[in-house]
Amino acid sequence: MPPSMLVPDLLPQRANIHHMIRSGLEEDIGRGDCTSNIFIPSDAHTICTMVTRHRCTLAGISIAAEIFAHHDSSLQIEILAQDAHSYDAGTSLVRISGNARSILGAERTALNIVSYLSGIATHTQRCVQLLAGTGVTLLDSRKTLPLYRHLAKYAVRCGGARNHRLCLDDGVMIKDNHIAIAGGIREALLRARTHVPALTKIEVECDHLDQVREALDAGADVIMLDNMSLMDVRAAVEWVQKRVPLEVSGGIRYETLRDYATTGVDFISMGALTHSVIAVDIGLDWTGSI
Repeated sequence: MPPSMLVPDLLPQRANIHHMIRSGLEEDIGRGDCTSNIFIPSDAHTICTMVTRHRCTLAGISIAAEIFAHHDSSLQIEILAQDAHSYDAGTSLVRISGNARSILGAERTALNIVSYLSGIATHTQRCVQLLAGTGVTLLDSRKTLPLYRHLAKYAVRCGGARNHRLCLDDGVMIKDNHIAIAGGIREALLRARTHVPALTKIEVECDHLDQVREALDAGADVIMLDNMSLMDVRAAVEWVQKRVPLEVSGGIRYETLRDYATTGVDFISMGALTHSVIAVDIGLDWTGSI
């Protein structure tokens, strides 16, 4: 697979991609594609084209192409579209030519990946467009399928949003259980300050306005307003007065996104970008025999 088929500034580490490809193909193919092996001669060659059935923002097309190439390096693959771009229904995304059995063997794994990731990117871009003019940065969360986080967060970036933490070692975020165990927000912040490097920011999750005041007074670098009403978010914004960045999270839906964005907060994080995405309908169409 030529390096030019990938997007190095956005894609996850190649080791993660290769592990996913190997595992995905093994899971789907098992001991062999018995249906294709019955009906398709081993030397049959064909041309197939991957086509989107709905308008979408694309993510994972390079990975889908690499799945075909990994399954059979003799396949000829032509990528016709780019990740992070939007395409109308009926657009051809990839053309694959070569051994028919090989193409059909990798078909479902490739389609599953690009459909799932494009679903994330499409919904993310829709939300980003809704936030236009507000100055709010849209973030994702860690609510992703196990082992698919790097890919899901890549799709979020393709949709125009930014990533929150990739994993727990990415930053210090003091949540409700940390506060309970430490004995309070002030105690938790003091403990965190003694363990993290000087330039590492510490975010504190607050469930009510009293906690916002406590976190601000105790020196939090970022404050998350978790599952707060619009009225409480506005009150927090007025109290904080831009002294630290504010993030809103918890239960944010597309229908309420703009309302929360106009309160004056700096960030909105949405688990729904990844945990309840609807996959884009993308298919592989037979074009002809060779």
